[in-house]
Amino acid sequence: MAPYRLRMERLQQKLRQHGAHGMLLTQNVDLYYFTGSMQAGYAFVPAEGEPVYFVRKSFVRAKEESAVPVEPLGSLRSFAARLFELYPLLGAAKRPVLATEFDVLPVQQMRRLEQAMPEVTWIDGSVWVREVRMVKSPDEIAVIKQAARIIDEAFESAVVHVREGMREFELMAMIEHFIRLRGHLGLMRMRSYNQELVTGMVAAGSAAAKPTYFDGPAGGEGLSPASPQSSGRRPIRRDEPILVDIGCNLDGYLIDQSRTLVIGTMPDDLEQAYMLSENILRATEKQLKPGTVCEDLYEQAVELAAQARLEEHFMGYRDDRVKFLGHGIGLEIDELPVLAKGFKYPLEPGMVIAIEPKFTFPGRGVVGIENSYCITDSGYEKLTVSREGIIRVEP
Repeated sequence: MAPYRLRMERLQQKLRQHGAHGMLLTQNVDLYYFTGSMQAGYAFVPAEGEPVYFVRKSFVRAKEESAVPVEPLGSLRSFAARLFELYPLLGAAKRPVLATEFDVLPVQQMRRLEQAMPEVTWIDGSVWVREVRMVKSPDEIAVIKQAARIIDEAFESAVVHVREGMREFELMAMIEHFIRLRGHLGLMRMRSYNQELVTGMVAAGSAAAKPTYFDGPAGGEGLSPASPQSSGRRPIRRDEPILVDIGCNLDGYLIDQSRTLVIGTMPDDLEQAYMLSENILRATEKQLKPGTVCEDLYEQAVELAAQARLEEHFMGYRDDRVKFLGHGIGLEIDELPVLAKGFKYPLEPGMVIAIEPKFTFPGRGVVGIENSYCITDSGYEKLTVSREGIIRVEP
């Protein structure tokens, strides 16, 4: 119960700071984070007082799981009346101000809330929720560490089966089978609109460098235009980079890592680009400590890539480059903070960040590395445990 109370108190503090009377949580992951349950409904968090989880389905299961009081949702019209009855502070306000998650709430649902509560001024509180979730507790970090150990075991188990001619999705299927048997939930949640992610991406040579809509430095052909990313049917060949960018979702919490393999030997310039990715990672690690500003880490990485005359290949290629070095991870793969220009958050203890310097070469492949880290009081702890370096597979 205590972790959920602390989370609610941190959110309530933000509500009071911004003059909001309360917040309506609607998204599955936010509901889970603040209540411990993920049933259909709304959690109302007042600026002062006790929150209530209003559930449509399944009320019975929410009662079993939730760390906060649960009530039936009923109709939206009756819900609005009950909300004002339960929280006199709303009725006392001339025009109560309520926040919700504008970043993920569908417009149609937002319109229904506006119609049900015409006296309310609605504002966007999504960034407050994301900022509360940005700093992880020791219990959350412990689960992410366990996910890291599982993905390392899966990686090592799969590497021994890599062979010339096997298809990308065969290798991905081996990894997925391994981690599913060890508790992987089978999905990697993302908050961003229209961004979807399976377990990760295993892709080789030109397929890995094929651009796509996904907001990452590597695309992948995918199995069809219906899912134009990640592993495809292309056979893996000798002397080309194989990017294994994978994660594991354990009890809702994610780990994210990337490693580069090759059957045989990669061309010299691709090996050099890989070594630069490790150099960028090492330079970034030196700055991973409380107080470092997120955008400074990105700008340092871009400068190192430019010094090596590989800037146009860094984190994608030319117009398809993504403009970040790393991202927060937790219950979603795209959490705050982001290591990118304009993100002025100073690092603080408890932040968990995936850092992924990669280089994309159209028609040839993607090379790079990705580790996940937790910021500590004195620096950082590397959560990823898989071996580094170019991993050479015997032909």
